[in-house]
Amino acid sequence: MISLIGTYECKMDAKGRLMMPTAFKKQLSTVLQDGFVVKRSVFQSCLEVYPMQEWNLVMAKINKLNRFVKKNNDFIRRFTAGVKIVEVDATGRMLIPKDLCQFAELSKDIVLSSAVSIIEIWDKEKYEKVIDDSVVDFADLAEEVMGNIELDELS
Repeated sequence: MISLIGTYECKMDAKGRLMMPTAFKKQLSTVLQDGFVVKRSVFQSCLEVYPMQEWNLVMAKINKLNRFVKKNNDFIRRFTAGVKIVEVDATGRMLIPKDLCQFAELSKDIVLSSAVSIIEIWDKEKYEKVIDDSVVDFADLAEEVMGNIELDELS
């Protein structure tokens, strides 16, 4: 499993191309040639970039869902809506499809932020607002999510 680290401010050109930060390219060096899947986030108006091996792990779980259960079928359709395969070119650029740029309302100034095994792509203003809005509640959230986990369970 990949574990990414870092948050980087970048520029995106008018065609939707962004330069992959060097730190991410180094962390992803063993899987860079496999390509990536970019999709809409489930909970936020940002994009999620999955290294192909991480995407395959998620899809293995989704493929176990019974497609004859309407709720499962609806989830699969929505989870995979707008999914695209993207690659990092020889110059280190990644092209984000226009429809996904529109979904996330990406402007020229963007933020690439690690989220464990994926990278989130945010419009810079939206990212700053989400981070600022959650500061007040973060202590409570941290306690609720991580407070019941014993330290030895984390290792």
